[in-house]
Amino acid sequence: MKCIKCQTDNKLKDRRANGGRCLRCNHQFAFEPTAMTGVKITDPMFAKAIADISVNDTLFFTPRQLFYLLDQRSRPEIYEEFYTIPGYLIINIVSSIFVAMCTAALFAEGSLAFILVMFVINSLLISGTFTASRSSKYPYKQRQKFAKKLQLWGGIVVVFGVGVTLLLSDFPLFLASSAIGLLSIYLGSKKVEKKPANSQHSTIELNQFQGWLNTWTAINSMTKLLPSPRALNTNTAVSPDVSAYSFDRLVVCDRPEIAQFLIANNFHFENNCAVLSITGYPQNIFDTTMEMLRRNPDLKVYALHDCTARGIGLVDHLRTSPNWFSDSSAIIIDIGILPRQILAAGDNIFVLSSESSARDAVQLPPAIRQDLSPKELDWLKLGNFVELESFSPQKLIQILNRGIAGSRDIGSDDSSLILLGGTESSIYVVDSFG
Repeated sequence: MKCIKCQTDNKLKDRRANGGRCLRCNHQFAFEPTAMTGVKITDPMFAKAIADISVNDTLFFTPRQLFYLLDQRSRPEIYEEFYTIPGYLIINIVSSIFVAMCTAALFAEGSLAFILVMFVINSLLISGTFTASRSSKYPYKQRQKFAKKLQLWGGIVVVFGVGVTLLLSDFPLFLASSAIGLLSIYLGSKKVEKKPANSQHSTIELNQFQGWLNTWTAINSMTKLLPSPRALNTNTAVSPDVSAYSFDRLVVCDRPEIAQFLIANNFHFENNCAVLSITGYPQNIFDTTMEMLRRNPDLKVYALHDCTARGIGLVDHLRTSPNWFSDSSAIIIDIGILPRQILAAGDNIFVLSSESSARDAVQLPPAIRQDLSPKELDWLKLGNFVELESFSPQKLIQILNRGIAGSRDIGSDDSSLILLGGTESSIYVVDSFG
């Protein structure tokens, strides 16, 4: 494993002999992959993830954004070349040649031994594909592809078995090929489901990640990692000259972590807008900022939230709460994330699932349910949800920038916004996310 300070490659025996430190510069290694169970991680891998998530130390990021990146990079590789019809054929052709040579030399009844060995090889191949089709570590559509390939391969094997039997009158081969083919068709058919979407499981556990993070920060610096948002109850004095102005735009986040993330990366300066969370973050300037915003009759409010029952209710809360914009002419634009955006994106977004999310979806009030399609409601009732922090800092800022830029032509044919609640409404949604 290479040292992240001097790039010296330290062998395992060298690391052990030097107490887990680099032989050249004596820098302490944070991780020892040979002592880890499950997902194994190295110092260079962790350092590369930090550099990538922060775009070489230029963007602040939250711990969960780093978690999602590491989880993505810890996922098992999909050896799709083995799970294709050409892949199956190549494996069978190469295996049959090798097995035929070996069985002919070792067994008197070479043909029967050949059939048994090839039966085992194909059983393992089908078992691997079926396991992949069931694994929540792969996206749902990828699992469907695995299942369909099983069905197709099963049909090919059955046809092959019948054809060879008719030519050679080889009954054991007929039995073996029929068993493999029918089993493959059955297992493939079993996994073809008609759900609007399905969730994945994370490869690493949050507690495991937190342990890695604690170990890393005890040894190495991480200047762009954001701490938990602090509640600053003391109001900050704002100059009357400044407070006399207003903003044309406001971004409201459903969680203080996202508001802190945007403010830390100077999103408010670069877009000349205010950034607040629905919980009142940052508390020290919240009241002053809201006072400034209410002065602007042409204010545009952008809602940015997780795709959860609570997050989806953000726009309704902004429109109906007297603490926000119940008596205001402000236009509210739902940037996302919405279920319709997830469904349209396919496998490009990381979907999680929990029982609590399913319960929250069932309890959605009618005012929110009316703006969701039956397909979206079904998706939510499955317990599916998506967090904003599953997007990298750079990607999340780009999406928000695009949403704001696309709102400049509200009402025009070129607008990417969809009006909710009829022509008298002032609530819009963005039709895509990411």
